[in-house]
Amino acid sequence: MGAAMSDIHEQLAELKQLGRCRRLRLVSGPQGATVLLEGKPVLLLCSNNYLGLADHPRVREAAAEAAMRWGVGAGASRLVSGTMTIHRRLEERLAAFERREACLLFGSGYLANIGVIGALAGRGDTVFSDELNHASIIDGCRLSRADVVVYRHLDVEHLEWSLRRHARREAGRRLIVTDSVFSMDGDLAPLEMIVELARAYAARLVVDEAHAIGALGPDGRGVLAQAGLHGEVDVLVGTLGKALGSYGAFVCADREMVRYLINASRSLIFSTAPAPPAVAGALAALELVQERPHRIERLRSNARALRAALAREGFAVTEEGMHIVPLIVGEEDYAMDLCQAAIERGVFAQAIRPPTVPEGTSRLRLAPMASHTAADMRMAAAVLGDAARKLGLDPAAIGSPSRATTDAGEADEEQELDAPARVASPSPSPFDFERGDSPARVVSPSPRPFDFERGDSPARTAVSASASPRAPVGAPRPNAPFDGERESSIRAA
Repeated sequence: MGAAMSDIHEQLAELKQLGRCRRLRLVSGPQGATVLLEGKPVLLLCSNNYLGLADHPRVREAAAEAAMRWGVGAGASRLVSGTMTIHRRLEERLAAFERREACLLFGSGYLANIGVIGALAGRGDTVFSDELNHASIIDGCRLSRADVVVYRHLDVEHLEWSLRRHARREAGRRLIVTDSVFSMDGDLAPLEMIVELARAYAARLVVDEAHAIGALGPDGRGVLAQAGLHGEVDVLVGTLGKALGSYGAFVCADREMVRYLINASRSLIFSTAPAPPAVAGALAALELVQERPHRIERLRSNARALRAALAREGFAVTEEGMHIVPLIVGEEDYAMDLCQAAIERGVFAQAIRPPTVPEGTSRLRLAPMASHTAADMRMAAAVLGDAARKLGLDPAAIGSPSRATTDAGEADEEQELDAPARVASPSPSPFDFERGDSPARVVSPSPRPFDFERGDSPARTAVSASASPRAPVGAPRPNAPFDGERESSIRAA
């Protein structure tokens, strides 16, 4: 026990030295536009409660009534102790909302993604995953034990190249999985082109709409509905814990797919069903979304107001864009300093550091809510601008990510086909799980920027203080042409 405790102490000290030691901040009261953060009133600018429904009176009342009627817990898995009527009611409403045949509730978005991916891919199959997909997708890929091909962020040419390469070589099922709205950068997947590729290469397609449901598309139905593709994907994954202000998740698909997931999704089969109060709260929130669409427009209006105010303060953000606004600072300590300085001035905007985001892109992730006002957005931008300047940071060097594009020719492709990557099995680091580190990783002789999602930062082979140089403020993520490491498959042990 003594040796084990010493090892934990050393790992915590290492995290602290790297500027990555995290702590829980105490919030009093509900997730409203303002909260008491460790006793201090602050504007809350980092919650995913996009429509401000988590503390809406109707949502609260529905949850309280459900607790009195159905109790606070579901007791067991729905396959063991039965499906409660409140679960079936919400599934029917969500299926109608998304205009799909059927819906299935899960305990959380994490459970939904690992359950769906594990049911649709296994040994001998191949999953194609965007490099900036959420950790739940990454872990779902790893746990499925399928081969995993990580394609460059939003790069449909790289995805097609990867699909074509694996179509030549391998049998087995093919599955493409992507977020629709990426939670840290706030950008959109090119879903129309991904749908076309899925058709062309006979691949199933799973799209996670967690940050889009209730925020984008007609009536808040998400990016797929916005693009007219709501019936073109095999599985749509959504959440109850963001715009719908509750907790849990759901998948929408055709009836046959949902029947299959009931029989094959381990995270559904072996988990207690979602709590009735959370389900009833989500049902009330869904009704509010449909009855009062002005909340969605208010969210979009607040996002525009925040972006415009930040631009006036000199931050490198566009005035038009998503409801997720990243302010990329660069180095971890700078991001933490800016976060703390903003809190002291009355704005809570959480710092996001590796491994949640790539090396050198630590940031403040801003998320306005429909319950904020335009004045709140102007105040927040002024506070952030003042805090940055007081810390000696240039707002013009802090903003949204910049992306470069590169093309790969046939010569590059053929060279790659002739030069397979080497497989190495390094000792796993306890700090790598959020990046989707696989027990057996495919690596090339020289690590690439593309590797961060699997736990390989551009110039790092182990977690150490000396291997974490101070990144310049606002440093963009580097980009590289196609290579074996970028288009590599990871076979989980």
